[in-house]
Amino acid sequence: MGAAHSQAWRTAPRFFDLPLAPQLTALVGRNESAARAAAAKLGWDSVHTDWRELIERDDIDVVDICSPGNTHAKIAIAALEAGKHVLCEKPLANTVAEAERMTEVASDAAARGVYSMCGFTYRRTPALALAKRMVDDGRLGTIRHVRAQYLQDWLSDENAPMTWRLDKSKSGSGSLGDIGAHSIDAAQWITGRTISGVSAMLETFVKERPIGGEMVGLGGHGAVGHDVPRGTVTVDDAAIFSARFGGPAADGGPIGVFEATRFALGRKNAMRLELNGTLGSVAFDFEDMNVLQYYGAADGPDAGFRRIMVTEPSHPYVGNWWPTGHGLGYEHGFTHQVVDFVTAIAEGRQPEPSFADALQVQKVLEAVEASAAAESRWQSV
Repeated sequence: MGAAHSQAWRTAPRFFDLPLAPQLTALVGRNESAARAAAAKLGWDSVHTDWRELIERDDIDVVDICSPGNTHAKIAIAALEAGKHVLCEKPLANTVAEAERMTEVASDAAARGVYSMCGFTYRRTPALALAKRMVDDGRLGTIRHVRAQYLQDWLSDENAPMTWRLDKSKSGSGSLGDIGAHSIDAAQWITGRTISGVSAMLETFVKERPIGGEMVGLGGHGAVGHDVPRGTVTVDDAAIFSARFGGPAADGGPIGVFEATRFALGRKNAMRLELNGTLGSVAFDFEDMNVLQYYGAADGPDAGFRRIMVTEPSHPYVGNWWPTGHGLGYEHGFTHQVVDFVTAIAEGRQPEPSFADALQVQKVLEAVEASAAAESRWQSV
């Protein structure tokens, strides 16, 4: 995330006309030599090994939090109380209580013109943003079904090494919060409805993993052998839940099915979302991220789904990039995030998703865990 966010801060003002100019002033890392190497590579002017030193600097206006979830609350609260704008990675915190406190502080800060935002970057994927526009324009009618999957396979090797993402005290949860949170946020954002209740199952397939080994990407290859020390996995490997969305009494709100796993062999980053409404449907898969599938009932039963290549200048964000048909990538969502964040700060308005939006996601995560712990009994959010 540090590399992705750094690239975004560098790139945004070069492709978009920003009302304020970002300056990459300081990078914080626990290991000074590693932090200095990262700062030199990623374009930061100075280095600290204690985040508190950032809070004390008068030349820092924004704090961008890319650290594990157990650190989010204390950094964000201190930064906001010191008058720094905050961009915080998802999920917002490791508990609802932490997220509620962060939201309270964020609300107080916003009243003073100090703003915060949570980094659900899939909102900034042009195809998903186009789906949101279509729903808002009424092209799908009343939404009946939400179908969301987030499928990866980087933990499918039972000897992949133990990392902080597998330690609940640091990460809060496993596939549920790490990737499922993206699906929850995207579904609520696009439909304009919040999840009101869930019935869930969580599963941890591999209970222990080697401590140490070769890290590759998010996973890697752990050491093997009878004498190799192993750590206990304290998070879920997979999450499945059904959900109901709140809505007007007339329609009751859509129903949804969600799945998140890091054990789906062959699926690298299949963040999928499909909405079915009374007038049409849309379907998206991040592994084909420049495409949105659309079906309009008025086109007749023989029309089928239409493949929309989301690379036209009229599509969200795309006009500032390449010619039609020249696709964007994963990193562009982070650039769009910087654009929206900086623009909102300059205009003196709340950027989205707010900490309050992220708190709603946190409440869904908590309800899923509570339902799974109670033999999948229905749990209100």
